[in-house]
Amino acid sequence: MDGHHSNRSHSRSPIDRPSSAMSHNPRIFSHVSVPTKESLTCTKEPQDNASWDRESHTTTMLLCRSKSSQTPLEHQLFMEEAYNSAVCFKMLRDIGTSDLLQVKYITKKIKKMAQRSPNLVMETIHDYFKNNPEISCRHRFRLFQVLVAAIGALDVLEETWQKCFMQLALEHMTKSTELDVTYQDAASNVLLALCRHSWPAVAKHLETELLTGVFPHRSLFYVMGILFSQEELLKKEDRKNWKDLLSQMARKSVPFLNMDVWSKELLWAITKSGRTQQEHSPDKAFLFTYYGLILQAEENSTTVRIHLKTLLETSHQWAKQREGIALTVGLVAVRHLDDAWAILEQFGRSTPFKWSLQNFSLKPHSHNLEDLRWKWASCTILLSYGQMAAWAKSYILPWVDNILSRMIFYFRFSSWDETLKQSFLTAVTMLVGAISRSEGAHSYEFSQTSELLECLMTMIEKEPEDTLLTSIRQQAINIISSLCELRPPMDMDRKSRLLSICFRSIFTLPQLDVLEKHSSHLLEPPNIQGLFSQTMEALDHMLQCFMVQNPTANELHFLLSHLYIWLTSEKTQERQRAVHRCTTLFKFLTDKCCLSTKENFIRIGQLVAMLGLLCQDSDRTIQSFSLEALGHLYQLLMHQKAQETPEVERESPRELFGPDAEEASLWSSGDQKGSPPILWGTASKDDSIFHMNSSQALKVITNHLETAELTDLIWTAIDGLGSTSSSWVQAAADLLLLVIQEHGDGLATVGKMGQAIHHHLCAIQMPQAKDSALRVITLLARNHIPELVAAFLDFSSPLDSHAFRLWRALGAEEPASYLILTVLLAWLQKRPLPPSVDDSSSCPKEKPYLRSLAAMNTIHELQFAREFKKAVQDIFPQLFLAHLTQMHYILELNQPTESEQEAAMPSPQSTSLEALKSLLSTTGHWHDFAHLELQSAWEYFTSIHTYPQAVGLLARAMVQNHCTQIKALLGYLLPNLQSQQERERKTAILLLIEFLYSPALLEVLSKQAALTVLAQSLQDPSSEIRVASLQGLGNILFHPEKESLLQGQLPAFLNGFFQKNKAVVVGIMGIVSDVLHRLGTQGAGAQSLNIAINTRYYFDDEQDKVRAAAMALFGDLVATVADKELSNLRTQVCQSMVPLLLHLKDQCPAVVTQAKFTFYRCAVLLRWQPRYTLFCTLAWETGLSARHFLWTCLMNHSQEEFSIHLSQAINYLHSRHRHIKTWAAFFIGYTTCNHPQAVSQIISDNDIKLLFSTFKELKKDPEPGIREFASRQLSFFWKMSARSKK
Repeated sequence: MDGHHSNRSHSRSPIDRPSSAMSHNPRIFSHVSVPTKESLTCTKEPQDNASWDRESHTTTMLLCRSKSSQTPLEHQLFMEEAYNSAVCFKMLRDIGTSDLLQVKYITKKIKKMAQRSPNLVMETIHDYFKNNPEISCRHRFRLFQVLVAAIGALDVLEETWQKCFMQLALEHMTKSTELDVTYQDAASNVLLALCRHSWPAVAKHLETELLTGVFPHRSLFYVMGILFSQEELLKKEDRKNWKDLLSQMARKSVPFLNMDVWSKELLWAITKSGRTQQEHSPDKAFLFTYYGLILQAEENSTTVRIHLKTLLETSHQWAKQREGIALTVGLVAVRHLDDAWAILEQFGRSTPFKWSLQNFSLKPHSHNLEDLRWKWASCTILLSYGQMAAWAKSYILPWVDNILSRMIFYFRFSSWDETLKQSFLTAVTMLVGAISRSEGAHSYEFSQTSELLECLMTMIEKEPEDTLLTSIRQQAINIISSLCELRPPMDMDRKSRLLSICFRSIFTLPQLDVLEKHSSHLLEPPNIQGLFSQTMEALDHMLQCFMVQNPTANELHFLLSHLYIWLTSEKTQERQRAVHRCTTLFKFLTDKCCLSTKENFIRIGQLVAMLGLLCQDSDRTIQSFSLEALGHLYQLLMHQKAQETPEVERESPRELFGPDAEEASLWSSGDQKGSPPILWGTASKDDSIFHMNSSQALKVITNHLETAELTDLIWTAIDGLGSTSSSWVQAAADLLLLVIQEHGDGLATVGKMGQAIHHHLCAIQMPQAKDSALRVITLLARNHIPELVAAFLDFSSPLDSHAFRLWRALGAEEPASYLILTVLLAWLQKRPLPPSVDDSSSCPKEKPYLRSLAAMNTIHELQFAREFKKAVQDIFPQLFLAHLTQMHYILELNQPTESEQEAAMPSPQSTSLEALKSLLSTTGHWHDFAHLELQSAWEYFTSIHTYPQAVGLLARAMVQNHCTQIKALLGYLLPNLQSQQERERKTAILLLIEFLYSPALLEVLSKQAALTVLAQSLQDPSSEIRVASLQGLGNILFHPEKESLLQGQLPAFLNGFFQKNKAVVVGIMGIVSDVLHRLGTQGAGAQSLNIAINTRYYFDDEQDKVRAAAMALFGDLVATVADKELSNLRTQVCQSMVPLLLHLKDQCPAVVTQAKFTFYRCAVLLRWQPRYTLFCTLAWETGLSARHFLWTCLMNHSQEEFSIHLSQAINYLHSRHRHIKTWAAFFIGYTTCNHPQAVSQIISDNDIKLLFSTFKELKKDPEPGIREFASRQLSFFWKMSARSKK
């Protein structure tokens, strides 16, 4: 050692030289103590005072001699090195008693010290080992760890130290201690650390020890195992030498296979149990490799097969054992592929293996170790096939189908557990990897890939739905991605099923926090966040592989079509995951520019709509991903529009998100919480879209869509209105409104769109969404009214509330409402008669007249709508004529009446009649309406025979009420007289002959023109029209001389009133009424008073027909009286009011009808108000309140005739008709209660007795209200009678 040290000192720097001087007495380091903070922190043990005292004298003398022989600089360097050596020595000593934390700290300190003073540290460690042989094995174990760290910290290690420490390692690698293999491994690690500095020496030793013919110690295999698995321990130039050396050693070891002892020890070393079977020590792992390399080098096929067979017959219980066996088989297959295949086939047919397949089960109450040895034998054989493929490389291609078929067989017929699934996936991954690395793989067509896909899909499908504890999904999907590159390509049906299974298996997983909760019970729970992210990345990669293999728009649409169902999921995490997959796929296509531009996008409108809807999702993360996806889709669209070549590569766009990679990874997992990251623009040519909000982005994108694509987008949004999610419905309504606002002008199939909106409208619960949908209809109405009207008619008979709202929305804007009614009128006037009106068996599609009925029904409802009020008013003449003609058309159709069909479904007859009524009542023509209502004349419209009479009565009412629309109606009547449709001509002539009595006629037509029109109608093919024309030609307008002639006949007719035959009297009254009608505005003149007096006489006739005829005649007389003639008839009219009022309770309905109408006519003549309320009361109200109102009107407007009215009422107390008598009593009761003083002055004692008698009878009336009223009146009259007696 002395010589050695002296030689080394010449090559050292001045700083290193003093250390060599002190190295002659290493004990000095144990006594040099400097009280510094660093040295105190190295150990907590007190100094050994006895040792210090024993050697202090020697140390002092040495230091003195050194000091006397050195210069000051050398002395300073000497002291520094002595101090560092002492510190290092003390740390090496203290490491034996330190805890793990201190050991780590000391190791770190020594590594730093070794970097500064390598020789000092190496020498100190060497001397410590040499001079302290008595230290414990645990202390020495830690010293080995420190030495490994120190050597690893050095770039260069002197050769002297290489030899010293190599010798040290070799001495202890095989030593048996209480630490067993741990101690040996620590010593072996020193040798491994020296490999970077003295590889040739280490390699030579390894080769020598391995090839002695005696089976080496395990530590040798440990070193070789570490070198085999961690080549980074060697320098780059040494790695190839190591591989060559390993091959040489394997070839040289081949003879050992024939040495029985050596072979048995090898097999024993491979199969022996370790500390834990789950671990695989490097030495044992290398043994499998070494064994495989030896068998690979063996030339004798029989020997190879014997050894493989023996290896496969060992235990398959532990995972590392199975992997090692498979590795050995794979290495053998490099040169002996046929032998390896044959042995695996033989092993697969062996009895123990067959028994271990699907029927394997542990015996009850028994855990037979022999059973467990074979339980997972199928896993070993699967891994073996995978290793064969991995090591055989290009030679494996002809074997792929055979290997796959065997792997699939063993997988299907083995007992499924996590071990089997993992082994299968690992094996297939190795096989597919080997195929993909083979240059000729694309020229092969593999027949077993479809079966493999089925296995993978089954495996994914059977994964737990609520947990994610393994990487099985990820591995299976990665394999599928690799299979995409192989021939034959996957058929569309299988690919569709694959996508559905993968999406269902992954998207339906619970949220990350739930997944983590499910794994919390495990001893070593997996990294759920990382596992989930990797699974999602695998899914993304699979979709990208599909696109790379078939970069067409059709393929993109196919993939997206399977995502759409998840984009509309009710669960947030499912929508989030699906839209993230879309975004990632679009970004990939944008970056790679791999999408073919030879064909247009398929249903891009649907895609834009889906993303647009998701941009309004309640989840902000989904909003962010959807908006980003829209940006990438826009770039793809622009790329396609520009017809760029797909081969041109461009730079990848910058990351869209601002956060760092770790944060971006978190957000890419698809289960984000909180606010999404901020969007940044991309580096593409046009990245402005990434800075827009969703509405702006959608406007930009839709501007580049064709009409068909826009239509597809709109249909997708309309379908969204039917979603069960309220937020999705709202988003669909908003998107629909946005697109229609921008592009509603040039759309097609608008009618069907309107029908679809109606279909969904009834299910929309959110008012805002419903308003948006209705606003869409309003916007469409600006350019598509004919189509929409035609479409809406299909669901407008009958018209429900939702359809009515659609019609109102359609006409919300004034110009549209007018056009809608015009179009509806056009449909209304398309009145084809069915081939057989009696044929009720034809289906609705064979009944074109239903459109006309639907138009009628719609117009009827729209006449009440606020939006159509002005339009209805403006086209009143057209609507009026159309309704009248429509009623005649329905009578021609012979449609069933309301009584003949369900009560809930109005008949066309009743609907058409109600349409006419509503037109009159909603446009201010209620006076005309009142005339027919009070006469009960509407029923005349229910029969084609009475139809002319109904039209005549309506036209007569309009003339008598001086209707302002007569002039406008005449303008439309004249063209109708020339119509091809008989019903239109018939209606027109019936109106015209009545309008001849209106002064307004001459403002439109001259007499001569009117004569000409009527004369032309005499040539009409219809006899009814010709008859009506003749009636019109006889009008007094054309024959003024008829006025005096008719008026001259009236006295004779009046004399006929006194005929005994009441039927004759009724006939004469009818004649007089007809004469008054023919006289028109001229009236009866001087005969009016006589007619009134004689007619009133018959108001109380015993015969119903006489009373009804008399009241009708009186009403007709009143209608012809002008204001100037009222004074002559006022008394007669006033005196007729009480009889008419009381006859409202007549027992004859015809009398009641005439009493109502005549009472109303008299009230109109007397200018009673409120007239409309009076009409409504007369027409529809029958209770006590109606009686009281009518009495009030009479009293308020006839105060001068108070006594007459009261006397008339008292006289009616003698009536034989109970209802009239009761009504008279009520009349008197009301009068008495409100005017007691006036009544007491008028009535006589006899009248009071009559009243007492009457009210006593009424107290017995079955109606409680009447009895109560009679009781109050009796009480009142008793009091009044008492006061009169006083």
